[in-house]
Order: sequence, then structure tokens, then C-alpha cells
Amino acid sequence: MRGFLIAAPQSGSGKTTVTLAVMAALARRGVAVAPFKCGPDFIDPGYHRLVTGRPSINLDAWMCPESFVRDTFGHHTAEADLAIIEGVMGLFDGLGASFEGSSAQVAAITGAPVVLVVNARGMAASAAALVKGFRDFDPRIRLAGVIFNNVGSASHTELLRHSLTEALPDIAIFGCLPRREALEIPSRHLGLVTAEDNPLPQDWLAALADLAEENLDLERLAALEIPPDPPFVKGGEKSALASSHVPPFEKGGLGGISPVRIAVARDPAFCFMYEDNLRLLRQAGAELAFFSPLDDAGLPEGTAGLYLPGGYPELYAERLAGNGSMLEAISRAGAAGMPVYAECGGFIYLTEGMAAGAGGDSADFVGIYPTRARMLPKRKALGYRQVEFTADAVIAAAGTAVRGHEFHYSEIGPMPQQVGRCYRMSRQGHELGPEGYRINNCLASYVHLHFGSNARIAPAFVDACRQWFARDLNR
Repeated sequence: MRGFLIAAPQSGSGKTTVTLAVMAALARRGVAVAPFKCGPDFIDPGYHRLVTGRPSINLDAWMCPESFVRDTFGHHTAEADLAIIEGVMGLFDGLGASFEGSSAQVAAITGAPVVLVVNARGMAASAAALVKGFRDFDPRIRLAGVIFNNVGSASHTELLRHSLTEALPDIAIFGCLPRREALEIPSRHLGLVTAEDNPLPQDWLAALADLAEENLDLERLAALEIPPDPPFVKGGEKSALASSHVPPFEKGGLGGISPVRIAVARDPAFCFMYEDNLRLLRQAGAELAFFSPLDDAGLPEGTAGLYLPGGYPELYAERLAGNGSMLEAISRAGAAGMPVYAECGGFIYLTEGMAAGAGGDSADFVGIYPTRARMLPKRKALGYRQVEFTADAVIAAAGTAVRGHEFHYSEIGPMPQQVGRCYRMSRQGHELGPEGYRINNCLASYVHLHFGSNARIAPAFVDACRQWFARDLNR
């Protein structure tokens, strides 16, 4: 396999812009690029998909076992010419001060060589010292070369090249990108804007590809190889997924059982989901039917379960509130006991609606949960979450441990005590209290759970949907 991981010494070095430039240039050449993103982020993968035409996959070795990360990397690269992984934060920045959850950990698990993006603004020989430190810091990481970003002039380029070649002749220089403020990704809502809301004009993408063609050695980058057996992966490490492997589902392939239809909300308001969650649901026997709460009048025919992922429903509150037939359809499904799983934006959609605040107007939503959400001027929550189920729910039995991530600028009002709580939630060993709200067979939470963290999640949800659908048919 050919490929590499694009990392940086710190956030703000230009990883995303460089990653998109390389992807755009290679895709324009006809290279089938398999895109990946380290960590739990949903925003950058949306841009990867826009540029490459292929879903971008999150690789996160804190949320998921190393064996799952390696397996899913192999699965999604099988039919591609080249894998490009975009890192997160600085190369060695993980959970706290640990290696866990870092881009470096993903590089070690996958064996991907690292291409370091160095913001060279205001540096010359010091850039070589910085690169030497990153090359020598951890023997598990193979630093293949660098891309200097924000280079000021031809003489600046020459200084950087000379300094690095003299100090580190074994480290390739894949190119120097000049400062082009016009090619920075436009400003983002609350620091984050989706590819759906900010689709990036084709002429902007073409200019980005031109920048890479003119300033980077794309041939050398595309020739970087990933070894089939990375030397630093833990030997014998097993995951819940590996120990209870779910084979790919084919119609009639699981004892003649037919697939069960799960409706998945997917439109500009609901676009934050881990692609592997969908893959694992399919492998467990789900037929996924995508629908739009913004535009569709009702749920897909034959729906046996409902998955409402995150997104920015507050940006589309008026349209969501105006689609009364969809609100009624989901309300009826919840009242009938249909299995429903919702996270973050999907959770907000299932409440009574948005309260006025932070510049937004009030809006009425589905109303399954008797509370309202409101936007805040500052971020409410951000970080990894450990979840232990304290009660049975549609995706897991009590005692099940799952991992995920939480990020939002909203909060919900008081939840009545009679609404069940199914999660005991913690962050790095610190208890955060109960969460995961259950009404009938509806489970909703602010946490985005990664189904790859526990092999039982996807099959449990599919089985709950199948059982409900069979009972509903027999009524």
C-alpha cells in the first residue's frame, strides 16, 4: 500500500489546507485517494469527501482498539491507489500528555510514514532543529519528509532547503508552499463549518490543486509506501470486535435472515456520524435508508429503526420546525416503541425544540423529550467520554462499556426525573454524572459513540430493530 500521514508540530500549521491541496491535485490526476482523519473530528472528513469523492474515515486509537484501527484502515484502503491520513493537533499530542489518541499512535499502528507540515513563517535554520527533534523523539514513528508552509520568498525557500539538507540529509523536502491567504478555508460557524454549509467553490479547489502542482513533489509523495506489518503494533492485542467478530452481512447470509431497514438522517442539518458506525450496522444486517428531516415528508417505507446523528440543527431550525409531517412521523415512531438512537444534534431534534438565545429564535421540534435546548455564546463541552451502561437500552445491555466524544455549544434544560438515565459517564477517570436519556425504546445523548469501541453495539441495535419490526407486523 502507498500512503502517508500529514502531521504538524502544532495546530494552526496548515495541515488541513495542505492535506486538501495534495488530495485535490492527486484526485485531479485520476488517483483514487482513500482519505482518513486522526481523532474524532467530523468537519475535516467532510472536506476530504468533497475533494476526493470518497468517504473519509476517522482513525482514533483511544475510542477504538488498535486492532480495529488497523483493520478498518486496511478495509478502506483495499480499493484505493493511495491512502492519505490527516493528523490532529501536533504529531505527538494525545490524551493529556500520553501517546494515546495522538496522530503518532495512528502512524505507528498503520505503519504510515509521516510528512511534517512546518509553518516556516519567521524561521530559517531553526526549522531544521525543529524537524530533527520530531525525527528523533520516538522510534515508533518514521518521518519521511517535510513540507514547509507559509514561505515568504525564493530566498526564504533556499535558506530552508539548505539548512535542512545540511543538518538532515536523510529527510526529504517535498516542497515549500508560499503564503496564500486567499486559499485559507473560510471562517467557520462557532469555529466549525461543515462541507455541506461551506462547500468550497470549484475554482477555489482548482487553485488549491494548482498550488500543490506548482510547489510540491507529488510524485515522491505518492510513491511513499506503507509496510504490510508495522513493527510497533502491540503483539497479540485483541479487541471486543476481534473477539466477537461480526461477518459481513449478505442477504440470506445469516441463517437466511433478511436485512432490517434502519433509517439514517443525512442532510446538511444532520451530517456528523462516524462512517464506520454505518459500516458496522451493515455488517450486522442493517439495510440503511438515508432520509432528510429537512426535505422529506416522512420516514422511508419499511423503517424498523431510526438513527439520528449529530449536526447543526440550530442552523436549520426554521426549516426543521416547518416540516410538520416529518416531526409527526418521528413522534409516532417513538410512541410506537420503534428503536431510536440519537446523538447531539439528533438529540436536540427529539426535544421540544430550541429556546431563544445566543442570537437564535425559538423553534418547535419532535417533542419526545420534555425539555428544550438553547445555544450558548461559548462552548459547553469538548472531549473524549467513557460510557458505561447502567440500564438496558436499544444499543446495549447494562454493564456495556463504550467510548465516544462530546462537542457542543448548546445545553438542554432540566430533564424530568421520570426520564430514564442509561449512562454513567466519565472523562479521564472523573465522573461526569448520569446521561443517556431513555423514553420507550428511544435513547438520546450528547455523546457521539463510536461503534468500533465495542463489537456488541451494532448487532444489538440491529437485533432490537428486527425484533420490534416482527412484533409490529404481528399486531
